[in-house]
Amino acid sequence: MEKKVIILMGSRKDFEFSSRIAKHLKVLGLSYEFRVASAHKTPEKVLEILREYEEERVVHVTVAGRSNALSAFVDANTTKPVIACPPYSEKFGGADIYSSLRVPSGIGSVVTIEPEGAAIAAAKIFAVEDQELAKRVREYQLAKKGEIERADESVKKLK
Repeated sequence: MEKKVIILMGSRKDFEFSSRIAKHLKVLGLSYEFRVASAHKTPEKVLEILREYEEERVVHVTVAGRSNALSAFVDANTTKPVIACPPYSEKFGGADIYSSLRVPSGIGSVVTIEPEGAAIAAAKIFAVEDQELAKRVREYQLAKKGEIERADESVKKLK
């Protein structure tokens, strides 16, 4: 059964931010699908989407800003892993992130505010049972470490 990341957005406005997650998923070799449903406005649609993927190997990445009920709602209604990746807003001074962090008991979603982090977390979840993917994650991390090493070498030469 194919593994897939479901990027569930609270609205179409979240597409640009969600595309950044997808970009990193591509690099890691993971397939994904975009979906849109709102915990506040279309809760039945959210449940319908969850049922659609319940028999598949999926990780849900939820993307909803402001009062992010979507992530906790999804997590409360599936046994699949949920990664909340809310787009943060300078407009609220970052306070909108609290709706992703302060959730009811029984909710186990993971929260990261960086699209790259959401993609890496999803890949690591699947990598538990996929050694080839684990190797790609490790190579990705080593490449990031190499960037830091090269940066260090370049600034050592500056006076």
